[in-house]
Amino acid sequence: MARVLLALALVVGLVSCNDNLVKSEFQATKGGVWNKTDSIQFSFSEIDTMQRHNMFITVRNDATFPYNNLFLITELEFPSGETVKDTLEYEMALPDGSWLGKGYGSIKENKLWYKENIVFPSSGVYNLRVWHAMRKNGSVNGIEDLKGITDVGFEIEKSNE
Repeated sequence: MARVLLALALVVGLVSCNDNLVKSEFQATKGGVWNKTDSIQFSFSEIDTMQRHNMFITVRNDATFPYNNLFLITELEFPSGETVKDTLEYEMALPDGSWLGKGYGSIKENKLWYKENIVFPSSGVYNLRVWHAMRKNGSVNGIEDLKGITDVGFEIEKSNE
């Protein structure tokens, strides 16, 4: 019993170590398949308008993800209605096929830089939308159903700068 309590205390301690974490949320894809028309949407508010923040897109993938890179399109909508749209590329595996990211077993989690030292200028509701933008080489049309992405999330942390 003492070992179980010690293990539980250790897990709680490790989970609560990030004092800079402001917001974290995940959404699962449908059966580990992400359709190109399905945006993953998040809303957040009550963000310190004076503090600088770092934003991350967090992606969980399994071994059925068939590519080394991941292309994403993001839209960050401010309370004023202004929208910032970005096209992003992230490396998910090494050239030898070894997965990047953290995790044990078949799921790897990649915490990918999105915005560095961003200041949220006004209070209100912010909306973040994420789509995949994967295409096969030489193909104009995007990949309809991207396999192997199990969850997509975002994190906001206080910047130390």
